Parts: sequence; structure tokens; C-alpha cells
Amino acid sequence: MTQFSDLGLSPNLLKTIEQQGFTTPTPIQMQAIPHVLEGRDVMGLAQTGTGKTAAFGLPMVHHLTKLHGKPAPKTVRGLVLAPTRELVNQIAENLRAYVKNSHLRVNVVVGGASIGKQIGVLSKGTDILVATPGRLLDLVDRRAVQLNTATFLVLDEADQMLDLGFIHALRKIAKLLGEPRQTLLFSATMPKNMAELAQSYLKDPVRVEVARPGLAADKVRQSVHFVGQKEKSTLLKKLLAESPDGLSLVFSRTKHGAEKLKKHLVEQGFAADSIHGNKSQGQRERAIRSFKSGETKVLVATDVAARGIDIPGVSHVYNFDLPDVAENYVHRIGRTARAGRGGEAIAFCNPSEQSLLRAVEKLMKISIRVESGQPAAVEPSAKPQNRRGGGGKKPGGQQHRRSNGPKGGQRNRRPRAA
Repeated sequence: MTQFSDLGLSPNLLKTIEQQGFTTPTPIQMQAIPHVLEGRDVMGLAQTGTGKTAAFGLPMVHHLTKLHGKPAPKTVRGLVLAPTRELVNQIAENLRAYVKNSHLRVNVVVGGASIGKQIGVLSKGTDILVATPGRLLDLVDRRAVQLNTATFLVLDEADQMLDLGFIHALRKIAKLLGEPRQTLLFSATMPKNMAELAQSYLKDPVRVEVARPGLAADKVRQSVHFVGQKEKSTLLKKLLAESPDGLSLVFSRTKHGAEKLKKHLVEQGFAADSIHGNKSQGQRERAIRSFKSGETKVLVATDVAARGIDIPGVSHVYNFDLPDVAENYVHRIGRTARAGRGGEAIAFCNPSEQSLLRAVEKLMKISIRVESGQPAAVEPSAKPQNRRGGGGKKPGGQQHRRSNGPKGGQRNRRPRAA
């Protein structure tokens, strides 16, 4: 069996890995790390929860520790971009563990936090900067950071950045980076527009694919309940009560829906909280900490806010509302069955969502087991599904607007900082 010591990482880094209790790399790590160490551009495709952060983080730390001296003020040596604040913080937490026995400094910039404090931190120079694209460009505009010394670029959850409309911000950032540059792109799904991103940023890349995009982790047990919209909350409470000791992540399609459902669960005696785009950064961080510690047993979230929740203890994922974009279902259920554990992914499907369920099953090439109820014989007419996840109308006539991306018809407008 392959060990981390077989991959070519430095002795000091191997010691750090060993101190954290890791000895055997995951498949994506085994395949990607040697190519990154060779200096190749890499496109890595793997299920969520399979260790993609270490797949790019460990070889990047290996290379950067060989550089002598501290980075100059305001400069950056390695840049990692991710779509949401939570994911940025999660990546940075992992990278700080990897650089524990080195001189490297990992910094974070995200929207929703004090830009003044971020300017002060960046003024000292940064070895590895983890950032959301919008806030990074704000800091570039203020001349608080220089990217022309960055020779490593990592795009994590690249498919989600495309879906959130960050493509224009990514193009602008890429032009500011140093050359020659090594670029690493990692994702759990492979939408069609990923090819454009790969061609624009990667040079003769090695494609590393350890599982077919759209495939869920093997230990996720999936099921679906066919239930009316008004009966969903009653069913959710029943299922939550049956597993009182587990950590349950519940996905709502909208911010308003997430907050309303959270308040209802709290009123019914459940230890619940919520994260979504209307919550401040501090509120979101506190909610995740409480969930991670087990103080909060139920976390209601929207798709964007839930990126970066890497908690091995999540036992259940509930799709209270099915996602408009089938790929998001894969990301959602990937929040459970992490670090080799098992997990339950339970979907609620009302008659108007049956087309969304079919899209998920088509993507994953499976038939999800029916736990209760049955499909409606005559499906209500539903508005066309927007595969990019924006610009269309949501059920009930609510206009869909991304909190992290450009508004419809304003393609050249920079996305708001995540």
C-alpha cells in the first residue's frame, strides 16, 4: 500500500503529516501529488470528502519551503481561490496544519470581514494566500496586495466558481499572476463549461480522475420521500427525532426558506441554527463551530453557504428542497460519509420537483431508493430548469439572484466578495 513517504514529499513535511495521524494517502492524493511535485499543471476530479486540499496543499508547501527568506511586503507566493468564505477558512485551516513546522505564513481574505485588518496582514507579505475572488480584487484595487510574484495558482471547487459567475474575476486575477506559473484546478463535478476554464488557465495539464464526476461517495446511502411541500417540515421533524444524536445538515433552496425552517425547528425544541448569505461572517462562523462541536445538532443551509463544511461527524444530509442544478446535489450529499465514514442522504420531493429528481438520477446514473410515497401521476407544469443556476425564476415566482455572483444581464460586473 502506498504511503505518504512514497510520494516524494520532504522529510519535514512527512513529519508534520505523521504528527496529524495521517500515513496513507487517498486515491486523489496518490495520483495528484507526484505530478504537482514534478511541476505539472493538474486538473483533479474527485468526490467531495476525498482529501483534495492535501492533494494540492502538501506539494505546494513542499515547494514553497525551499524558497529562502520571507516574502516581500504585500507580495504573495502561492494563491488559492475558492468560491465561499466557509471553504476559504476550511482550506486555510488545513494549510496552517501543513506549515506548522515551517516558516511559511498562510493568510486569508474574504468578504464580510474587516478589510482594514486584511490590508494590515497582507502588508507583511504572504507565502500562501487563500481568498474569495471578489474581496481579492478589492484589495488589488486598493494596492494592498501584489500578485505578480505568485507562481502557484489553485482553483478549488472550480465548478462552483463558474456557477457563481466568477469567470470574469478569475480572468482578471490570472493576468496579474507571475510567470512561469503552475496551476492546479480541483473539482468534484465536471460541467461542460469547465473545458473553457481548463484551456484558459492550464498548460498541458495532467488530468487526474479517481471517480466519475457526479458520483457520490460509496458509503452514502441515498433515499427519497415523495411528499407534498406542506408536509415536508412534519416529515423532517419525525426523521430528526429518530436520530437525536447525529449531526444533520438540511438544505433549503433559498435564504428565506432556510431561516424560516430554522426558526420553526427551534420553536419545536430542536437545537438548530442556519447559515446563508444574509448572515454575517461572524454569525456563519459561530454557527459552524457550534455544529462542529455538537452543541447544534441541525444546521439549515443554502448551497453557497454550505461549501466548506468539512465535518466528519455529519451523519445525515436532508435535501429539504431539491436543487435546481443537479451537480449541487452531489456536493450536498458529499457533506456526509466523509473521512471513510458512512452517512445518510435523504431527499424530499414534491410533485413539482420530480423533474429535478430525474435530472439528479440521470447525472449520477442511478435510481434513488424510494423510502415513502410515490411520484405524482400527473406532474405539475414547472418552469424550465436553468442549468447554470441563475437568472431564472424559482418556484413560487421568486426571482433567483445569486448573492455571490453578477445579476442577470450584467455579465461584466464583478461578483460581490464572498
